[in-house]
Amino acid sequence: MKKALITGITGQDGSFLAEFLLAQGYEVHGVIRRASTFNTARLDSIYADPHETNVRLFLHYGDMTDAGGLRKILEQVRPDEIYNLAAQSHVRVSFDQPEYTADVVATGTLHVLEAVRDYSRNAGTVRLYQAGSSEMFGAAKPPQDESTCFHPRSPYAVSKVAAHWYCVNYREAYGLFVVNGILFNHESSRRGETFVTRKITKGLARIKHGLQDKLYLGNLDARRDWGYAGDYVEAMWRMMQHSKPDDYVIATGESHSVREFLEVAGAFAGLDWSRYVEKDLRYYRPTEVDCLLGDSSKARRILGWTPKVNFEQLVQMMVRHDLEGAERELVLASAGHKGGMRNV
Repeated sequence: MKKALITGITGQDGSFLAEFLLAQGYEVHGVIRRASTFNTARLDSIYADPHETNVRLFLHYGDMTDAGGLRKILEQVRPDEIYNLAAQSHVRVSFDQPEYTADVVATGTLHVLEAVRDYSRNAGTVRLYQAGSSEMFGAAKPPQDESTCFHPRSPYAVSKVAAHWYCVNYREAYGLFVVNGILFNHESSRRGETFVTRKITKGLARIKHGLQDKLYLGNLDARRDWGYAGDYVEAMWRMMQHSKPDDYVIATGESHSVREFLEVAGAFAGLDWSRYVEKDLRYYRPTEVDCLLGDSSKARRILGWTPKVNFEQLVQMMVRHDLEGAERELVLASAGHKGGMRNV
């Protein structure tokens, strides 16, 4: 049975990847940060008490800023594959917390690479996947592929570029099996509620059921290449199964504006979104990324990967989920329970 170790397992991608790997017959280990509240809700459908028999999902406390702790987990688990998905991944927040973002995203990746280098030298080989981001391209002219020069426009993107080149350097210098997946925006109903896509779908769903009045957003003209997170984790796995480590862009090849996302979401929810959406300058970035459009020809040719869920299906999937959630929230509200989503 192959073993995989996932940093960031409690996030959107981590939960989808854990499900996918379990379905492939893996034993899956995840690194989670210690918190005073449970932060494993995305894993509820696959988590089992470790005292039970035939359990194949295990969680370990750790942090990307703790190099020694990461080494201990690696030595304890002895995985065949490591998927480094952990990050402070909110682009706008990275302007407010640039040093923390760099510590987790850039230096944290270096901690993982050093642990892998030591482990490979002393104990055995392990393959490493590094989660890159389309934000690394930033102001680069679209379409963007593996040969496009990076032009990052946020502390998050700069940190991801550093992590990318650390991985390339360690692959070339030490012969490690390290792949960089440069994934364009990928969403789902598990996306955090402060990210624009989920903020839209949940906000419109709550407006539909009378639970909030307005939805405050930033730049509606920014364009992104949006795909489905469930499709993209399969691409991660395919990269790791290939005989040669390399770097791959994963994208749908279509670009849509935030305004277009609102139009599809509003139509599916039965709302005229323009009546409820207001712009708030707090949600604008100091340096904007105008258009991201990925060319994933290399991954389609070499890995045989293609996206299965298109843009409209993705948006409708997310709206449907949040409409159901708003209905449940309405029932609770009518029973006297208080709740709600703040504009953050």
